[in-house]
Amino acid sequence: MTPIRLGVNVDHVATVRQARRGTEPDPVELALVCEQAGADSIVAHLREDRRHIQDHDVARLAKRLKTHLNLEMGLSADIVSVALRIHPKQVTLVPEKREELTTEGGLDVAGQFEKVRLAVKKFQARGIEVSLFIDPAPGQVAASHRSGATIVEFHTGSYANGKKRSKELRHLVAASQAARRDGLIVAAGHGLTVPNVRPIAAIPEIEELNIGYSIVSRALSIGMGKAVREMKDAMNAARKS
Repeated sequence: MTPIRLGVNVDHVATVRQARRGTEPDPVELALVCEQAGADSIVAHLREDRRHIQDHDVARLAKRLKTHLNLEMGLSADIVSVALRIHPKQVTLVPEKREELTTEGGLDVAGQFEKVRLAVKKFQARGIEVSLFIDPAPGQVAASHRSGATIVEFHTGSYANGKKRSKELRHLVAASQAARRDGLIVAAGHGLTVPNVRPIAAIPEIEELNIGYSIVSRALSIGMGKAVREMKDAMNAARKS
């Protein structure tokens, strides 16, 4: 079984900083610590309301990372223009509602297909890889494939937070298999923790997990480097078993 990659989301480092509108903690410096601890990429979500990550964070991340930046973003013209200017290696298109605490579900690619397809084409024309953050549903996988995107990231929130975990896991397995048959690179994330990550990391089609909140929370107790290594160890243990 191939190794699995870990992308660490540093949004909530910025959440703590923005509570006082100060300069610390710096999500860029903590991103570099994550890389040193084994993170394979860094994820940051530039939201329309700029509630945590700021434009200058994205610019500095793009310049200073030794791995690469995966920029999560909605499809507003403002955010698209920032992404095209900063030129990250990858963007992940996500749904966004200003009133939500966190991303509550996957992007409805099937329901807004033409808008998504045009965005994918625009980014790819600039040499930027595009991932679509979707629910593990057959229709969304098929629409993502037709859009021209090369990567899908499955929303694991229903698995992580729901009561019917075994059912949600079956959906994730089936969707991962379908995406791989379509030639898509498969990633997953949202709500994953060290206790619940192993069944997801064990799905052979999934090549990458993107995890942030639980790592940042754990880092308050044991430090960022140890929190990243702890998560990678749990993921790799699932691969070996």
